[in-house]
Amino acid sequence: MSRGREKEFNRREMVAILAGTGVAAGCDRILHPPRVTIDARAREVVQVVDAQPHLEGAGVHLRRSLGSRALPLLDPFLMLDEFHSNRPEDYLPGFPSHPHRGFETVTYMLDGAVEHRDSLGNHGHLGPGCAQWMTAGHGIIHSEMPLAESVSTNMWGFQLWVNLPAAKKLMAPRYQDLRPESIPEIDVDDGRVRLVAGTLGGKTGPVSGIVTAPQMFEVKLGARGSVRHGVPASHNAFVYVFDGEAQLGPARTKVGAGQLAVLGPGEGGFIARAESGARLLSFAGRPIGEPVARYGPFVMNTDDELRQAIDDYRTGRLTIL
Repeated sequence: MSRGREKEFNRREMVAILAGTGVAAGCDRILHPPRVTIDARAREVVQVVDAQPHLEGAGVHLRRSLGSRALPLLDPFLMLDEFHSNRPEDYLPGFPSHPHRGFETVTYMLDGAVEHRDSLGNHGHLGPGCAQWMTAGHGIIHSEMPLAESVSTNMWGFQLWVNLPAAKKLMAPRYQDLRPESIPEIDVDDGRVRLVAGTLGGKTGPVSGIVTAPQMFEVKLGARGSVRHGVPASHNAFVYVFDGEAQLGPARTKVGAGQLAVLGPGEGGFIARAESGARLLSFAGRPIGEPVARYGPFVMNTDDELRQAIDDYRTGRLTIL
């Protein structure tokens, strides 16, 4: 687990700042990828966390697993939210303009559509099958608002927060916007794996240049199916099940939809089985091992750095390099 510490500030210290969720837009998937089998020893599940209801942005209903009281962080990962509803009132308020500094946000969409705008002049329409890896670095102000077309469909996606080391916290912001056709899919054992970041079966996900060397895979299992893949021994890892029920690790720990499973350390990899089918996200990343001071949309190393970030936002310096 993380060796960092977490700092909380009195909310009256800060003017209304909205923490955010990401974006995405749709395209066709790869229909006939090559079949690959990966052999890996499996890590055991050491903790299972239930995602808890949470209200964010201007009133968006979501569920938070990582970043909750049960699991404040798992170095280098800071937060995982799932937003999933077919009720427009749960998601239409969206995430109006809000700042970020000192970490990265990763958005992965299954359904629905969001419009993204930011202080760098970026503007995008993002929907099903897309991902966005945003490195906030020194600072960015952006908004993520559901599009009208989402009212007649299901809004379903995720946002992951990934920490940056002290040496990179004030780097220039950047984006990696990923269309569905840029994200490879491969067969691994009985499962279909979609590679957002990391390498598997001779294929590499499109996300590159991330200091924590992450793995991020979407895994689909049919009835009585199983899948396994390697995880670097240096990395912390966890799995989030969002549909069905999976059995994880050699002990076959049952993890159902809306639950996060922390995988223990070791040189082994990841293994999942499903009696009736399951869909899940598999994450791994190299820990940073630095102190963590966080408040709302800012993640730094010290309280003084947090105060500076808040002051920079108030005075308009947050996005000035």
